Amino acid sequence: MESFKPSHILVFGATGNIGKHIVNQLISAWPPFPQISIFTSANTVSTKPDLLNKWKAAGVSVIVADVKDSTDVKNAYQGVDTAISCLGRGALQHQFELIKQADESESVRWFFPSEYGTDPEHNPGSAHEKPHTFKRAVRKVFAEEVKNLKPTYLVVGPYIEMWVPKDLVSGFDLQKREATIIGDGEQLIGFTAMDDVGKGVVAALQRPEISVGKALKIASFTKSSNQVLAEFEKQLGEKFNVTYISLDEVKSVEEKFWDEGNPLAVVAALRRIWVTGGAVYDRLDNEALGLREDQLQSLEEAVRDRLDEKPF
Repeated sequence: MESFKPSHILVFGATGNIGKHIVNQLISAWPPFPQISIFTSANTVSTKPDLLNKWKAAGVSVIVADVKDSTDVKNAYQGVDTAISCLGRGALQHQFELIKQADESESVRWFFPSEYGTDPEHNPGSAHEKPHTFKRAVRKVFAEEVKNLKPTYLVVGPYIEMWVPKDLVSGFDLQKREATIIGDGEQLIGFTAMDDVGKGVVAALQRPEISVGKALKIASFTKSSNQVLAEFEKQLGEKFNVTYISLDEVKSVEEKFWDEGNPLAVVAALRRIWVTGGAVYDRLDNEALGLREDQLQSLEEAVRDRLDEKPF
């Protein structure tokens, strides 16, 4: 695939949290991609007409079908050479059929699984993390079953937009000027803004000689929880009431959530992974992909965006 250039890209999960950002960046890419299509449901057509109409006006083709129907998927792949999955955690089980159908198609040769987040091969312990179950299974399929299809895995760490808000484990309550931080807050974390995930996908698509068959790691910026806190306090001109909780406390909450079948168990696990080095790497692929620092969001910009979402 050394001389391969994507000519028709199909996106699954395009209107979801990360899918919207990826599609917007595909649309604004230069040089432009010849053809962009999205695969979406009838329900999405009825609930998100403004977004779909905006994309149609930009030249995006909208395929209305059922991701659970293998015939629909097979038909959607006709003429497509590159597929991008942006499916959310609740729909990841459908990726296996998407990959199977893509591998069997006459045209699809490149597939981006929905890997945006932590790396299941980051260290020996990563392979045993429950949030990595589907990621490990997808990589196993590509390693052992796929014959014609090449993957690219994009690892981006936590989205800064979704890391900041306070949940039952940690985060920032901007209204109350409160923060809950795990450990001593000094562990570095590689954060990626959601728009920058889209830029990373575009950069990978534009450089198949670097990207095909690889697990690429990118980040908008690498900072500690305390550095993020300091930037909020600086821009607001106020100190936060900060609570530091131990890693053992987080592990206890996580274990309780898993036992209860609480979906927040995944959140607790990821929060723990991030503050134990699971989202910082010896080397990033930003430079190899041509992602310059001035193209990506800085911590200062990320905090300003969070504060601009509503008055405080």
